[in-house]
Amino acid sequence: MTKVELRTNESQQQLLGRFRKKVMKSGRLKDVRRKRWFVSKSELRRIAKKKAIRRNRRNQHNSTVRRRY
Repeated sequence: MTKVELRTNESQQQLLGRFRKKVMKSGRLKDVRRKRWFVSKSELRRIAKKKAIRRNRRNQHNSTVRRRY
């Protein structure tokens, strides 16, 4: 559980900002969003493969663009 305590002379906005940062760093929000719906293992593999293809294509394109200049 993420916990933040109010520091001396700290506003509520600053406290909320620190809390949000801690939550983002802990990865809880990402985990909750990922577990919102059930996704089968085969679907996860398919998505990962699609991402890898897109990443490779982008890297390949970027390397050819750099060579031209």
